[in-house]
Amino acid sequence: MSAISQPGAADIARAKADRGRLTGRLLSYLALTLAVILVLFPIYWMVITSLKSQFNANRYPPQWLPDHPTLEHYARLLSPAQEVGREFLGFLLNSVIVSTASTVLGVAIAVPAAYAFSRFRFPGRNLLFYAVLLRNMFPAVVFLMPLFIMMRWLGLVNTQASLVLTYLTFGLPLSIWLLKGFYDNIPVQLEQAARIDGASRFKAFLLIVMPLSSPGIIATAIYSFILAWNEYVYALTFLNDKRLQTLPVGLQRFFTEFATNWPGLMAASFIMSVPVVALFLVLQRWFVRALTEGAVKS
Repeated sequence: MSAISQPGAADIARAKADRGRLTGRLLSYLALTLAVILVLFPIYWMVITSLKSQFNANRYPPQWLPDHPTLEHYARLLSPAQEVGREFLGFLLNSVIVSTASTVLGVAIAVPAAYAFSRFRFPGRNLLFYAVLLRNMFPAVVFLMPLFIMMRWLGLVNTQASLVLTYLTFGLPLSIWLLKGFYDNIPVQLEQAARIDGASRFKAFLLIVMPLSSPGIIATAIYSFILAWNEYVYALTFLNDKRLQTLPVGLQRFFTEFATNWPGLMAASFIMSVPVVALFLVLQRWFVRALTEGAVKS
């Protein structure tokens, strides 16, 4: 009978390496699972609280699943026949107007500005580019009083135009930086070939560069929209008229002196999050592509 072969050192090392990879993979899955739970649990709690009655929402210990789920709070918020519904729909419309205007203007300004920084060489180019990014070094609240004084001097306090201009101030630096990185990765030879064929610089930009930079433009639009949609401090400071206030400010209507309507607040918060989540889910492919292609210069 032949002797049973003993595992060699290479086999033992290979088995240890396989066990190490398996352990690392399991630890990675565990970490990802915990991260997903941490992210999804607040959303889960928001949804189930919005389906509870006011009494059940204040019970202790809390209910992890509502006994009698109800859509009453959603119906009240989305019903123009009720006062709370009219107010909420007004806040929603104001947020849509301000966020859309900020996004459109932000993209319209960021696209030519980023293209100029990417393609043209002029004195003070680098200084001006980093000066644009300098604003992001400071927290937004630092500019609250200077911007309020400027808006009052311009006569824009208590108008939605003040919010649009403010959100442009905050969104443009990162939008320009993101788009410039994207334009840097588009070969200039494509434009040169179009110009040799008789196209003007503007036509070459419109027909060649714009389609290739569409992922970056979409990512910039998503960023600008989310920034304007979620902003609270400036909307609270610049708008005193309840008819002009946006959704983040309108949510404080659910807080009263002696009680808080938690189910109504959670229902309103969930409705407020739907447009942003839907927008990101629809456009996430372009958003990820813009971050991966425009962040690193080839």
